[in-house]
Amino acid sequence: MRAMVLEHPGQGLRLVPCPVPRPGPEQILIAVEACGVCRTDFHLVDGELPDMVLPMTPGHEIVGRVAAIGAAVDRWTIGQRVGVPWLGWTCGACRYCRAGQENLCTQARFTGYQIPGGFAQYTLADQRYCFALPEGPAAEELAPLLCAGLIGYRAARLAGSAQRLGVYGFGAAGHLVTQLARRWGCEVYALTRPGDESTQAFARSLGAVWAGGADEAPPSLLDAALIFAPDGSLVPTALRHIRPGGCVVCAGIHMSDIPSFPYALLWGERVLRSVANLTRRDGEEFFALVAQAPLKAQVHVFALEDANQALDRLRRGDIQGAAVLSMRSGAQ
Repeated sequence: MRAMVLEHPGQGLRLVPCPVPRPGPEQILIAVEACGVCRTDFHLVDGELPDMVLPMTPGHEIVGRVAAIGAAVDRWTIGQRVGVPWLGWTCGACRYCRAGQENLCTQARFTGYQIPGGFAQYTLADQRYCFALPEGPAAEELAPLLCAGLIGYRAARLAGSAQRLGVYGFGAAGHLVTQLARRWGCEVYALTRPGDESTQAFARSLGAVWAGGADEAPPSLLDAALIFAPDGSLVPTALRHIRPGGCVVCAGIHMSDIPSFPYALLWGERVLRSVANLTRRDGEEFFALVAQAPLKAQVHVFALEDANQALDRLRRGDIQGAAVLSMRSGAQ
């Protein structure tokens, strides 16, 4: 098979031939149909994440078909459509796993980070950490749901009840959570890179009641704000624009340093919190919602061998919606 592999941080991915892996007892072999390209992938490639395992095949928004199963697999059958998210394994025994917080497991392993991911024609996954996916939508449209959709759902849920919801960084997660929040009856205020009128128009087309630059003040105080952009300076900015008792959620794995800010921005029982990873329960809840009312991902499709180009465009903010690698020949 072919895979795009990171051998040295900062040097991009290399297309290499490698043997198709064989599943262990609890694993399934997946013939990858499509894999989303996430901001976390370029942070990995750029060497900004700790405890990297190299060489590594990135990619944690995987859609494919079960091609082979291990001897102990009892949840999947050959040919079944499957999705693989960021969380790839947890110990099941620590205080976090026992408390329903497996996303905080100190021994957790993550797809495309410690476990080879989906920038490849085949990949392995633990059968317990995969999701069944519907047959109808194209694989390329489903792929962003496996991370951007899931983390947006968790971030919005942990923000609490918010009639007025700010979204800082309107990329893959932002454009999906906007659709979800609108269905919940929220008013969405989209805050993009200053001057990015195209993305602001895109946000309004998805139902945002207001869209402007992150350097602007929304027309009303917000009940909560979700920060998807990896820019720590947005934290005090968002705090300035939420009401007393409101919540700011940092939803990325990597963020630049947060500058100091006056206590007055936090006072008034405002809450600043992070969202780490996801749980399998998040996935079950999220995909149940999607089954009732599908989300429409706007995707830009690239061939497997063009993964570096997709990462570069994502790094520059040159993707409206989500970037996805397709294993089909002739992807554009």
